[in-house]
Amino acid sequence: MSAWTNDELDKAGSAEELQLASLRGNGTRRRPVTIWVVRHGDGLYVRSVRGPTSKWFRGVQDRHEGRISAGGVDKDVAFVEAGDVDDEVDAAYRSKYGGRYPADHVDPMVSPEVRATTLKLVPR
Repeated sequence: MSAWTNDELDKAGSAEELQLASLRGNGTRRRPVTIWVVRHGDGLYVRSVRGPTSKWFRGVQDRHEGRISAGGVDKDVAFVEAGDVDDEVDAAYRSKYGGRYPADHVDPMVSPEVRATTLKLVPR
């Protein structure tokens, strides 16, 4: 796996939304979904606002691979468990989206159920 360039992190991390298409077990791409993305340090993170039962999140569990598009960045990625960064990712969601959207849109993104779906996007 490779690392993000600073330019990719800046562009994708500042994009309002991200298009994510996970791979099926047979290697074909699913239909892209639009979700929020945040940057923390040298990483990009996503969460499922509908928790672990959402269709796209369940789909990611097949191969843990897919393609993202955000801010002019198109990249094949691996979806990996984020580790112990929930507080930092919470802060990133609040900082990025808190001033743009009402609390009833942002607060679910930092709920315990949604925090459990935090995935780090790692370029492949």
